[in-house]
Amino acid sequence: MTSAKYNLFLFSDEVYREFIYTGSPYISACHLEGIEDNVVLIDSVSKRYSECGIRIGALITKNAELRKAVMKFCQARLSPPLLGQIVAEASIDAPRSYSMHTYEEYIERRNCLIDGLNKIPGVYSPIPMGAFYTVARLPIDDSDKFCEWCLTDFSYEGETVLMSPASGFYSDPNLGHDEVRIAYALNKEDLKRALVVLARALEAYPGRKA
Repeated sequence: MTSAKYNLFLFSDEVYREFIYTGSPYISACHLEGIEDNVVLIDSVSKRYSECGIRIGALITKNAELRKAVMKFCQARLSPPLLGQIVAEASIDAPRSYSMHTYEEYIERRNCLIDGLNKIPGVYSPIPMGAFYTVARLPIDDSDKFCEWCLTDFSYEGETVLMSPASGFYSDPNLGHDEVRIAYALNKEDLKRALVVLARALEAYPGRKA
């Protein structure tokens, strides 16, 4: 493998491993053979247990030298807040039923959002196979301008929508200018309302494309 040939490290963010919607088995980078000492796994309770802001997780590696270097930072006079540590510790002991309920809820939210997006004229979103985000293509001239316009100039019945321009998620500067990243972390009723507001925003946006 390339990482073994050039002694590169593979950093694997696996915080969404419980949210794989295809039925495929979860395969960790730590299962790869031949590069055991070059794999670094990243985990976080912030995403797995919907504890945004706590910023507590784990870094796992079999590389003893790297582990020693990381421990120097871990033993510095820095730490997450005490309340965050208490909540994170309790989360790890959550029963399997919690994970399954959350998993099923996100599938319903995903279906609600994707179905709703694809019913809006000119909008297309693929079906996410994991996590709780989607990238939707909109009939707009520029996603950065559209997202800013929604926050500064648009309102429908006192509400608007907050999205992330997808241009920042591509290494190619020519991609993502008609796409936005949308999270389905809201409950289904709020998602349905957000879809109504988004449809109205697209109707009113001066930079809409045919």
